[in-house]
Order: sequence, then C-alpha cells, then structure tokens
Amino acid sequence: MSLVISSPVAEVLRKAAGGRDVEEFLLELVASRLDPSERIDVYLALHEKYLREAESLYEIGDLAQAGEKYWGAVTALLNAIAEKRGMPHYSHRDYAVIIEALYAETKDKELLVGFSLAERLHANFYHNFMKRESFELHRDAVLKLVEKLKRFL
Repeated sequence: MSLVISSPVAEVLRKAAGGRDVEEFLLELVASRLDPSERIDVYLALHEKYLREAESLYEIGDLAQAGEKYWGAVTALLNAIAEKRGMPHYSHRDYAVIIEALYAETKDKELLVGFSLAERLHANFYHNFMKRESFELHRDAVLKLVEKLKRFL
C-alpha cells in the first residue's frame, strides 16, 4: 500500500520527525491506538522492509544508505523486543539500555559488539567514511546481531 501526502504535509512531518525515519515517527504517533501485539507486528514488518532495502542498497554499492537501513532494521527489532518487555524504546539511549539489559541476561558479548558496529553504520550514513571492506565487516556483525535479537521475540 502507498500513501500519497502533499508536499507541505510531508515537509511538516520531516521537520517534526527531527531527522528520524518518518515512518517510525508516524508509528510512534499512532502506537497508543494499537494494542501491543499489533505494535510488535508493525515493528517486525518495518524490520523486514529495512533489511530488504539495506541488502538492495548494499548490492548496488550505496554503502551510506545501506548502513542506515541496517541500523533501521536493528532498531525496529529493538522496538519489538522493548514493546514485548514493556520497556521504553523511543531514543538512541533507550536502544543502548535495551542492549545492556539483554547482555545482562545472557552475557553474550556479541550483542554489545554488534550493537556498537550497527551504531558505526548509522554514523557512516552521516559522515560516509567507510570503505567497502570495513563496511562488510560491520555488515556481517550486524546480520549476526539481527539473528540473535530475533531469538528474544
């Protein structure tokens, strides 16, 4: 499904989102009207969308955009996990707190490392400093993180 929004409304939404993904911003606005299982389903659908987009962008060599989509895929999973656990999940700090909680439960160091590498991909979106070889190392760790995070759902 597509939704067409007029340019003035789209601009207001972009500004209100403050640099965040507009779809996630809109989801936060309507989340209070959904029950928790519906919110989790929406976050999982967003995760799949971002992961598909990341892989497509990676294939064509747009590493900065791909990295941001991998970050989006990770944060969508963290949103679903937090929703399931009743934890806040609306800021970068919240994501770090969620990862710390998962690490405290499991002592799986790869959760911490994978999240840190996902953050680097997010930073690369803004600064475009990664070469392909480095990007691929980060990507591999993030894909491993994604699989680990799915186990919490």
